[in-house]
Amino acid sequence: MTETLEPVTDDQVDPQRLAEQLLAQAKEQGVDLVGPDGLLNQLTKNVLETALDAEMSEHLGYDKHDPAGRGSGNSRNGTRAKTVLTEIGPVEIEVPRDT
Repeated sequence: MTETLEPVTDDQVDPQRLAEQLLAQAKEQGVDLVGPDGLLNQLTKNVLETALDAEMSEHLGYDKHDPAGRGSGNSRNGTRAKTVLTEIGPVEIEVPRDT
């Protein structure tokens, strides 16, 4: 059964509370805030890769693993590694490709 989630609006997400939860979890797991394996690097990587995946889905007209894309003439073709230089330092991301 497919469940539909309610859209998230500004009044449902408290960025301060979310940040506090993330920091507490990172501290509990021994994850540093900064550095190559730090929380900020991981969050930046996840946000960028999620945005690129969404952009690819928009470009192709179907979501990842959707059978609608089979035989469409243009499809996903893996990823390539890329280093993005950010204010928190270099972030290694996987950029989706299409053919």
